[in-house]
Amino acid sequence: MRFKAENLVDFERYPISAPGPLRDATLDRVRGALEMQGCAVLKGFLKPEGIAAAVAEADGVADLGHRSYSRTNVYFTSEDVSLPESDPRRRFFDRSNAFVPADNFRSDGALRTIFDSVGFDTFIRECFREREDRFFRYADPLADVIVNTAVEGNGFPWHFDTNNYTVTLALQNAERGGAFEYAPMIRNSTDENFDEVSRVLEGTSENVNSLELEPGDLQLFKGRYSLHRVAPLKGRTPRYVAIFSYVEQPDMVGSIERTRQLYGRTLPIHHERAGQRADALMD
Repeated sequence: MRFKAENLVDFERYPISAPGPLRDATLDRVRGALEMQGCAVLKGFLKPEGIAAAVAEADGVADLGHRSYSRTNVYFTSEDVSLPESDPRRRFFDRSNAFVPADNFRSDGALRTIFDSVGFDTFIRECFREREDRFFRYADPLADVIVNTAVEGNGFPWHFDTNNYTVTLALQNAERGGAFEYAPMIRNSTDENFDEVSRVLEGTSENVNSLELEPGDLQLFKGRYSLHRVAPLKGRTPRYVAIFSYVEQPDMVGSIERTRQLYGRTLPIHHERAGQRADALMD
């Protein structure tokens, strides 16, 4: 089935490609939230028909998600026993989750229709106040458009994102739990800020926010710099979240190790571009 973006997205409420006062007001609100908290939410971005279509698409490929069970730190790196035991790089947590890789979503499916809708990339870029030469779709063929699926017993502990900007669509919530918790902008491209990371992990930080998203909400988030997690889920209904990713340089893909962890496989492009990241941050 081929979809039309106008049947999925509430463009009357969010005229992302139509210049005017409503679009300007939306940009101002989103930019303010991103500047203050590293996170902004556009409530009801999808129409009910859009939610239904995206959930049906997620249901259809949920069994193709890579399910992994491991212990990981917030950087997805191996343990370095030369570091003090109190160092956050040596704090490991149980992780169990599933990601449906991007190559399972058809170009004419609901999620890519939303992602490819006229003005979507430009609107997102302007929300983040980025120049055209510093804002690109994630070039990773396994990770530009993905769906995170989770059920009771799954957990995605504290972590930083590989990509600079993450745009998510809440599609379906679990019966209980699943709040999005985050510590905004606690590191930057030159400073890991290990002390504050440790405070978040210890539960003593005053910088942690909690956010309840509803199906159809669009969230913009600076996940490369903001430590975040999803609270434990309850009930049999799976939680679905679609993730659209953007970065600051062209041709960026995930690291080999982290791609294997998240998607269970790599492609030749991950090996060809290994070690070409522009920043010095841990993954």
